Amino acid sequence: MAMKVYNTLTKKKEEFQPIEEGKVRMYVCGPTVYNYIHIGNARPMITFDTVRRYFEYKGYTVNYVSNFTDVDDKIIKKALEEGVSTKEISERYIQSVKEDMEALNIMPATKNPKATEEIDGMIAMISQLIEKGHAYEKNGTVYFRTRSFGEYGKLSKKNIDDLEAGHRAIKVAGEEDKEDPLDFVLWKPKKDGEPFWSAPWGDGRPGWHIECSVMSKKYLGEQIDIHAGGEDLIFPHHENEIAQSEAANGKEFSKYWMHNGFLNINNEKMSKSKGNFFTVRDIGKKFPYDVLRFFMLSGAHYRMPLNFSEELMEAAKNSLERIKVSVERLTDLEKNTSKRELAEEDQLLMDKFKVLNKKFDDAMEDDFNTADAIAAIFEMVKIANVEIQADSNEAVVTQVKQMICTLMHIMGVSVEPKEEVLEADIEALIAQRQQARKDKDFAKADAIRDELLEKGIVLKDTREGVKWSRA
Repeated sequence: MAMKVYNTLTKKKEEFQPIEEGKVRMYVCGPTVYNYIHIGNARPMITFDTVRRYFEYKGYTVNYVSNFTDVDDKIIKKALEEGVSTKEISERYIQSVKEDMEALNIMPATKNPKATEEIDGMIAMISQLIEKGHAYEKNGTVYFRTRSFGEYGKLSKKNIDDLEAGHRAIKVAGEEDKEDPLDFVLWKPKKDGEPFWSAPWGDGRPGWHIECSVMSKKYLGEQIDIHAGGEDLIFPHHENEIAQSEAANGKEFSKYWMHNGFLNINNEKMSKSKGNFFTVRDIGKKFPYDVLRFFMLSGAHYRMPLNFSEELMEAAKNSLERIKVSVERLTDLEKNTSKRELAEEDQLLMDKFKVLNKKFDDAMEDDFNTADAIAAIFEMVKIANVEIQADSNEAVVTQVKQMICTLMHIMGVSVEPKEEVLEADIEALIAQRQQARKDKDFAKADAIRDELLEKGIVLKDTREGVKWSRA
């Protein structure tokens, strides 16, 4: 089965064929760093990290570039409010994003370029666009001549004649200087108290759209395989990137455009005014980070809207726990199973798992359907729980365990039990909890369980006694 990718550009699934055999060049728009990332920001990060993991599992070398927008109106506003430099704000939140991404088990990008470190490239591309007649300068502002790019609107399927000035959200001095209300800003003149750089047309800073065009070109080349991000970026951001890049380079910018759907909270759009705005860290206080990741991948196909609620997170937590418990059981069985020769029933059992492994692959090959892929893992768990017992062949137990762990690793979720020594104070707390339960002081027992959970220790009460693992 050939790998199929839904391409926003053509509005259909297409067979994935890389520009260069065995290699994938992938650019994912990163966050503007003026605050902690919210769970809506986390969705594209988790989605496209999983896409990358699957490509690597299939043997591709992935050059994965994701930027940090570290110069922007929101960053400047935050810096002025706090009375600190924009660099202090951006560096603080770049660090927090990296911590949150690590907690969500998002692989480090091949490169995380910062916009402020790529200004020279932006000035060079803007100069090129002016030379080619695609851009013009008025009173220190440089605009892209939107109608000069004949295919404008091909990604968003917007007709240029029907478009109003959708770019007026970027308010700049000299708005009235535009030749056409649809023209958008490539360079803004400096304002008092704002960071600025010197350019041939005057001191100032780049517009948002030009940043990604330049960083993608520098680290991936003029043509890339996949450009990805949230569906809110299709217009105007990605549309403008195409116009700039293709006007400057004279080549198709990206072969495939991938966009994830929105995240809703209790079936409502997330907004601070509604009080339903959650950072990744807010959720991390209530649920383990791997549960948030698992929820994002199991809840819906990445292109569909995803509804978030505490009840759905609780269900995801229980589902993930089922997989972990099954793997833990297989780990225990591995130590005690039979080393006998493989029998025919062992081979028949392994055949069932191979069919489900193919089912997983088929789901991922069909535009990265992680929800269906995870459903195949659950079928494996169900069979393992019923058909793998103490008298099972050791090699079969090991293979099944490795298969489940490998497929969950593609999802970016570790399910292997961690062999770590209990520290003395944790042992003491577990003993105190056992005593509290004997004394029927359940409030104290629950308080100790919560205290251990805060330390990253998860307790499981089993017939064999209390088992623990690190969250």
